[in-house]
Amino acid sequence: MSRKTAIWVWMFVISTIGAYIPAIWGEGVFSLSSVFLSGIGGFIGIWIGYRTGN
Repeated sequence: MSRKTAIWVWMFVISTIGAYIPAIWGEGVFSLSSVFLSGIGGFIGIWIGYRTGN
């Protein structure tokens, strides 16, 4: 898998998980905390994708 593909895949997966975490404690998926955690998850996903891509 190329580095660019790894970055996109990890960014999508981790930001999606980050967006759904607030649903655990009863907030909506479009709440401010969901958007915030999705952004943080996106940055973490980019970092993981960069580190794991060839």
